[in-house]
Amino acid sequence: MTALVLPNRRVEDWKYSDLRNAIEPEAVEFAPVATWNVCLSGSVEQNDLPEIMPRAVHGQMGDMAASRAKFGLFLHVAKGQQGAADLQLANPGHGRALIVVEDDAALVLREHGRADGFTNLAVDIVLGPNARLKHIREAFRSEAVRVSDYALRLAAGANYRAHLADFGAKLSRTELHIALEGEGAQADLSGVSVLGDGGHADVTTRVTHASGNTQSTQLFKIIAGGKSRGVYQGKVSVAEGANGTDSRQTAKGLLLGERAEIDLKPELEILADDVKCAHGAAVGDLDPESLFYLRSRGLPEAEARALLMRAFLEDAVGEIADERIRAEVWSRVEAALAELSA
Repeated sequence: MTALVLPNRRVEDWKYSDLRNAIEPEAVEFAPVATWNVCLSGSVEQNDLPEIMPRAVHGQMGDMAASRAKFGLFLHVAKGQQGAADLQLANPGHGRALIVVEDDAALVLREHGRADGFTNLAVDIVLGPNARLKHIREAFRSEAVRVSDYALRLAAGANYRAHLADFGAKLSRTELHIALEGEGAQADLSGVSVLGDGGHADVTTRVTHASGNTQSTQLFKIIAGGKSRGVYQGKVSVAEGANGTDSRQTAKGLLLGERAEIDLKPELEILADDVKCAHGAAVGDLDPESLFYLRSRGLPEAEARALLMRAFLEDAVGEIADERIRAEVWSRVEAALAELSA
C-alpha cells in the first residue's frame, strides 16, 4: 500500500500551513465519512449525491475528500425558487456536498459549529444564470484539524457573496476555488479571523475570471494574539480575452504580540488587456496614540483595546447583509476580542 502523503510547507500552496505536522497520516487515512445536520426552509430539496458529479477544481485535500467520501449531501434549488439551508457537521471525517442553485433562484447557506478531531470537506457549488447565493461560514475555536475546500462555478449573471468568520483551531484551512464562467458573474468575498494563543487559520482563495465583464472583490482581516498564526493567500487570474474584468483584493492584519504571525499573499495573473485589477496587503499593530486617546477619556485599557480591534474589523463584518446574522457574528467576534484584550 502506498503511504499517504499530506501537504507540507514544501508545497507552495501550503507554505504557511503544515498539515503534516498537525496530524498523523493514519488519522487521515482511516477517517470516517462526515455527515451533516441539516435544517431547510423555503424551496430547498435535499437528496443523495448523484452518481455523476459536475466538473470541479479542488485543491489536494479537496480531491482527497471527494475520492474518499462515498456518500454525501446534495442540496438543490429549482429554477426561480428561493430557500435557506443551515448546516452543522454531525461528525468529523471526509465529507462531500453538492449545492446546485438553478437559473434565477436564490439560496442563503449558513454553516457553523465546532467539530472535534479531523475534518476534510469537498463542497461543489454550481450557480446557474442569474442565480444568487449568500454563504456565511463560522468556524468556532477548537483544537481540531479542519480543511474545507469549496469549488464554485458561476454562469452568466450569477452572484456569490461569502463571509467567513474563523476563530482558529490547531489548524484550520478554508479554500475557495471560484470560476466566473459567464459574462456578468460576480463573487464578493469577505472574512475575519480572530485568533488567540495556539490558533491557526488559513484562508486560501483562487478566483478565475474566465469570461469578460466579470467582477470580484475580496476583503479579509486577521487579528492574531498570543502564539497564533493567521494566513491569507489569494490569487486572481484573468483569462485571455476576459476584457472588462474588475477585481479588487484587500488583506490586512493586526498583530497583538511578538509571538503572533500573520502572512498575507495576494497575487494577480492577468492575460487580458482591458481590465481593472488591484490588490493590497498590510500588517501592523494597535495604534499607541489611539489607545492613549481612549485611555485619556477614561476607558480601561482592555476596553480600549477591544474597541480599536472592533473598529479594525468593522468593514469586513459589515459585509454581512442580513442584520440578524451579522449581529450573531458580532457577538462571537466581540467575545473573542474580549479574551484577547484581557
